[in-house]
Order: sequence, then structure tokens, then C-alpha cells
Amino acid sequence: MRFRTARLSDAPALLEIYREYIDTPITFEYALPSVEEFKDRIRSISEFFPYLVLEDDGGVIVGYAYAHRHMERAAYQWNAELSIYLSRALAGKGWGRRAYGLLLELLALQGMKAAYGCVTSPNPPSEKLHKSLGFELVGTYPLAGWKNGSWHSVSWFRKAIGSYEGEPQPPKAFGDLPQARVAEVLERWAKA
Repeated sequence: MRFRTARLSDAPALLEIYREYIDTPITFEYALPSVEEFKDRIRSISEFFPYLVLEDDGGVIVGYAYAHRHMERAAYQWNAELSIYLSRALAGKGWGRRAYGLLLELLALQGMKAAYGCVTSPNPPSEKLHKSLGFELVGTYPLAGWKNGSWHSVSWFRKAIGSYEGEPQPPKAFGDLPQARVAEVLERWAKA
């Protein structure tokens, strides 16, 4: 298995993985986006944040993970929200933990201070993953979204990944990080 940065040409494969979740409350999206819309998402997110894919030894994409802006106002620029979607065949095999660890390390290199995870509740595997990685539950929005004929609550988890001492420097765009360092981090987490 290996991690690499996503390309626009990955959109059809990523959509097939996302298709596994579209009829569940794990995502609050009702309809599967088009390939073009997914390409736009990859393009937009990749302008500043890491958008990664996980490939098996045959080069088949089996998962993806990315970070994106947690809230829009300038004062929130040091926060990122994480998202991960793995092929259901990989569930419970440690790849979610690796993908999250990888994203957290890359975000810290960018100068982010905190990472957030949003979990439709209840979701014991995702809640357990966040807690095992040092995320703290910071709140639950009760009955926040309607999907599949019922209301679902969402829980927010937070993990500090940077120092809060002194005046912060603006975070760096993912593309501005030293590429050799990024390659080393990607390779290390694939082998972790």
C-alpha cells in the first residue's frame, strides 16, 4: 500500500469509494456528485490542504483522505477538518488510523494548530478511532441532519497539533511544503 497526493484523474475511482457511503448517514450528502463536481472538489481542496489517496500494491485506489477549512473566517485559519473514506474491505485494518496520522503530521508541518473530526453519532468505530488518536469530544449537535428517514446527531472531536504560544504565522499551503519532506512522510505512514 502507498499514499500519494490525489490527481484530478482519480475522481472516478474516488467516487466509487464514496458511493459505498452515499446511502448511509456517514455523509449527509443525499446524491452522488458528478465526476466533474468531484474534480472541482479535489482541485479546490488541493489549493491549500492535503488531499491524499491510498493505493494497493496493484495501483488500485482503495481509499482517500483530505483536510479542509473548518470554518471560513480569517481567525479560524489555523484549524482544519479531516475526512476519510476507505473501501469497506479495508475497515478495521488500521488504514484509517494511518491516514489520520499522516494528515495530522502534514497539517502540523503547514502550521495548523488544531484538527477537527465530525462524526455522525452513534458511530462507535469512528468515535473509538478519534479517541485513540488523542482527539477529545468537544460537543454534539443533537438531531442535526435528516437522512434515511430519521434524524442524526453529529459529534465534534478536536486535537491540538501545534503550539498556541506567541503570535501565529499564517499556515503554509500544502503545495509550499518541501516536497522531499512530504514524500518522506507519505512513505513512512504507508509503512507504519
